[in-house]
Amino acid sequence: MITYEPFWQTLKDKNISQYQLIHHYGFSTGTLDAIRKGKTLNLGTVESICKMLQVKSISEVVEYVPEQE
Repeated sequence: MITYEPFWQTLKDKNISQYQLIHHYGFSTGTLDAIRKGKTLNLGTVESICKMLQVKSISEVVEYVPEQE
């Protein structure tokens, strides 16, 4: 399962609000809604987020968590 917890932590660490993300960085409200709902994002979108937030690793945006059986 993919989780976006690192994305939220990165926003917090960089002191970026959701409002700033949308209005100052041009972040799509649809993408933000998809992240909130834990929906799948394509790698191009994840790459764009990494560039926008100026992170060095994809792990600062998404994390793979094995599902427990």
